[in-house]
Amino acid sequence: MSLTLYGLKNCDTCKKALKALEAAGRPAEFVDIRAEADLAKLLPDWLSKAGPDVLINRRSTTWRTLSDGERSGEPRALLMAHPTLIKRPVIETGGEVHIGWAKDVQAALIP
Repeated sequence: MSLTLYGLKNCDTCKKALKALEAAGRPAEFVDIRAEADLAKLLPDWLSKAGPDVLINRRSTTWRTLSDGERSGEPRALLMAHPTLIKRPVIETGGEVHIGWAKDVQAALIP
């Protein structure tokens, strides 16, 4: 099963996830969430599988700079306008979507 990891090139968590997956024999294709990802196509699936509460990184610098009006907007439009709000990494494995690099995601992807 192939893995696709969506993230940012300078994101330490994404680098850590790529390295751990590679070491476990599960290399992932890296896709830059800002430059290469087709968010118009990807976001509806991610939002339906993970939900906005999981997908939106409310601890990010970008989130803190948004007005209350922007924060309360429609999640898909918000993430399209500000891709750095997407919690990283987003890892697709066939039909599944894993958000972040917490222990539960690691356990699901690295046997």
